[in-house]
Amino acid sequence: MNKNGKAASFYDLEGTLVSTNLVHTLGFYARRQQGFFSTVKKSVGTLAKLPLFGATDLYSRNVFNEFFFRSYEGESEDRLRYFSEELFEEILKPAIFDGTPDLIKQSKKLGHRQIVITGALDFSVKPLCDYLGIDDFAANRLEFVNGYATGRLLPPVMASATKAKWIREYAEKHDINLSESYAYSDSISDLPMLSIVGHPVAVSPDFRLKQTALQHDWAILDLK
Repeated sequence: MNKNGKAASFYDLEGTLVSTNLVHTLGFYARRQQGFFSTVKKSVGTLAKLPLFGATDLYSRNVFNEFFFRSYEGESEDRLRYFSEELFEEILKPAIFDGTPDLIKQSKKLGHRQIVITGALDFSVKPLCDYLGIDDFAANRLEFVNGYATGRLLPPVMASATKAKWIREYAEKHDINLSESYAYSDSISDLPMLSIVGHPVAVSPDFRLKQTALQHDWAILDLK
């Protein structure tokens, strides 16, 4: 990496720039299910599992990913993409933290490239990234066979250390100086991502990340 390269701002999304999470997105899609009894039954089952997904996410982000995305198995790719704009208008746009637009605006004034790195699905976050003026984003991608989701994710799976690896590769490719760059997250699961930039920022952090930020004198920010 060229140490004289330009800086960037890398953002986790859920809980950092917006108040929603992956569970809210799945709940939205589940409520939009229509059709035969078997589909309705699946939707009810998905909604019933939402609290369990939340608990699993607190335990382990990697375990959560493996467990969570199985719920998309059998879903039509066309239908998921069709509802992505409605998802943005109804769920994501109202959930943008009040301070998010100003944070991005100030970062752009510094000449930073704006990049979101999220465990959410690519088609669900694209409208949001476009709205916020994000330059690039990396997100999880469902595997589709014959137009239907298998319940598996295509690699790389965006979580924990994989995010850090992706950032390093992106920085090399785009001549980004990581020592001058910023990273923002609310979760201890993103510690690898926060640790590889010169300016890590904990945004409304969970307990463990807050303690880590205080120990290392990292900035703590509240965008609410």
